[in-house]
Amino acid sequence: MGCGWRAGYHPRMSTHYESLQQPAVYRDHFNVEPPANLGEKNMWPRKPGACIRAVAPAADAAPGTPLVRELLPAQWGLVPHWVKSASDGKLRAPKLVNARADTASTSQNFRDAWLQGQRCIVPMQAFFEDDWRTGKAVPTRISRVDGQPMGVAGLWACWTGPDGVALWSYTLLTVNANNHALLRRYGQPGADKHMPVILNEGSFDAWLGARVDKSKEFMRAYAANWLAANPLEDKADKVPQGLF
Repeated sequence: MGCGWRAGYHPRMSTHYESLQQPAVYRDHFNVEPPANLGEKNMWPRKPGACIRAVAPAADAAPGTPLVRELLPAQWGLVPHWVKSASDGKLRAPKLVNARADTASTSQNFRDAWLQGQRCIVPMQAFFEDDWRTGKAVPTRISRVDGQPMGVAGLWACWTGPDGVALWSYTLLTVNANNHALLRRYGQPGADKHMPVILNEGSFDAWLGARVDKSKEFMRAYAANWLAANPLEDKADKVPQGLF
């Protein structure tokens, strides 16, 4: 497969999502304080975004103490801790916005984050896929039928430069969608279909606090009847020129 750093990369798959733009949603749905700056609505690779992770419990915390979540400002597009320079990380990041759940534990890019339990939840309102059924790519917005936000399973990483400055980043975990009633329609013809791992609200803490050997139990496709697909009309939502 050539350079190992390309493992787990899905060209044009889920390289665009819609961030949350209402502060109250962070508190009500994800139990975290919203960011001081909500940032851009349209998220693309290398853009500054945010993910949610569990705060390490205090040393004297009683067994069974509930997890505390925190919102972590970070770049979308994982930068592995072992890259040698910021420029190297910048080049890799657009290729590492997604991690296949079936290979995340063995891929050179994601293995350490997976095995060290660096799990996170990426809050979003929708994600986007291309519909190629007409022979032309039609960007399509995928959201929940009930209009509620999504919490997508992900992994976070921290790269520290020679100057001690830390670069935080994250990736979305994906699962195969070849047989998914909705998502199998999208993506390049003939290519394997994948979709982000959308978590049920009741499993947020379980995912963040799961043992490594139990993590793959959360890697499931979200039910097609709970999702809605709408072709884009707004040109501002389409992929900016020169991104790739």
